[in-house]
This record gives sequence, C-alpha cells and structure tokens, in this order.
Amino acid sequence: MPDRAPLNILIADDEGFARRRLTDLLEELAPGLPNRVVAECDSGRAVVETAARLPVDVVLLDIHMPDMGGLEAARHLLRLPRAPKVIFVTAYDEHALAAFEVQAVDYLLKPVRRERLLAALERVEPLPPEKLAALPAGARRYFSVSERGRLILVPSAEVLYLRAEMKYITLVTAEREYLIEDSLTKIEEEFGGRFLRIHRNCLVLAEAIETFERDIRSVGGVDEDDSPIDDTRWVVTLRGLDVRLPVSRRQHGEVRRLAQRAQR
Repeated sequence: MPDRAPLNILIADDEGFARRRLTDLLEELAPGLPNRVVAECDSGRAVVETAARLPVDVVLLDIHMPDMGGLEAARHLLRLPRAPKVIFVTAYDEHALAAFEVQAVDYLLKPVRRERLLAALERVEPLPPEKLAALPAGARRYFSVSERGRLILVPSAEVLYLRAEMKYITLVTAEREYLIEDSLTKIEEEFGGRFLRIHRNCLVLAEAIETFERDIRSVGGVDEDDSPIDDTRWVVTLRGLDVRLPVSRRQHGEVRRLAQRAQR
C-alpha cells in the first residue's frame, strides 16, 4: 500500500474539534494508507463548492451541519464530473442504523476510532444515485445547476417559480433563470405545499402570490381540462417579479384563496 497514490480527503464537520480528531487519525494512518487532507469545511454548501474546484477522492461528511446537511451535500456531489467517495460521520447511531443500510455507503459513529476509519477508507465505494435517492431526507435547501462546466447552488428559498419545458425545468429567482433536469411532481411532493401547482407545467412559491386576476386576450383552443378557452383567462402575479403566469381552471379555487389571503 505504501506505493499507492495518496487519497485526497476533504473533512466536513461544523465542529472544529471533530475535524482535528479526523485529521489526527488520518496522520496516524498515513504510513499504511497514504492520504492528504486537501480541505476542511464547516457547512454542506462549502463541501460542494470546494469539491467542485479541488481534486477530492473522499469526503468525510458529517450528517448534521448548518446551511446544508450531509445527505443533501452528497446528492449535490453526485452532480460533479468526478464525484468523490463519501463516508458519512454521525453522532446518532439510531439515524445511521435507519438510514445507511446501503451496501455502497459506510458511516462512522463519533467518536471515530482509528481502526474503523481505516476499514471505511479501504472499502468505501462511490454511492450510486439510485441508492442515495432512497435515503431519507427533508426538502433540499439548494438546487444543483450545471452551467458551462461548473456547478451552481441556487438556494431553494430564492426560487419564485418553476416551469417545465420539454425535459428541462426553468427555475426562476428574482435575479435570473436557471435550467435544471428534474421533475415538477417530485419537487411538489418534496416541498410539501411550499410550491403550489397553478398549471400542469408550473409551480409557484405560494407565499409569493400577490394577485389572482383576469387577463383578457384571444387564445382559442382548449385548456388542460379539454375545456374551450375564450378570450378571458386567469393569471397570478408574484411579488418581486414582473410576470403574469396562467392558472388552469382546475387550480382556480386554491389559487384564489391564497391570493385573497395575501391581499388582507
């Protein structure tokens, strides 16, 4: 093993002493398992941004961190052209036992023991997307956007609406638009009512709805309910954005209630 290339390791934990503990253990293991710590991070977002610009083979990833937790960070890491291997670190064995019955992933319980870390580094494998998707997690705090060869993290709190177009989704904030590959239905389920479906191809941030009003225009044809469309349709406007989004007939009632509540 001494002649093998050193593993480039990123340590991610919001507690400084936990990072130092892992650094010390890795130094002890170096004679038998060459490695070098290329970076330390104290948040999930920093992990993703750092791994996107540095050569990282393995991430020792804490599960509970501010800004973005380890499970979400791991999902974003999979979007990188060269996704690093992941070893999860947790102080909660009940969460580990429930969440990590997955053959390709290892986890370490704090305080981490040297022998356990060595065993994990020797056998850890990259986590396939389908297995990571099966792990329990709450709504993501960021959307991953691949743009011109780099990964951009867009805070979900800044998203005002999402619109499906062909196989892509246009994600819109007050500042700009992004293209992502995802499913409107999955996003709707994931955020549990935070984004309201106003049309089969559009979700809007419920709390951003400002008005629900008539929009007079000649459109013709039929709507998604196969009902004839006359020259009057309903649209919503959103706070902080100059846009008028059409509302399907089947969504009129719920959208109207939200708009009336917003105007009180």
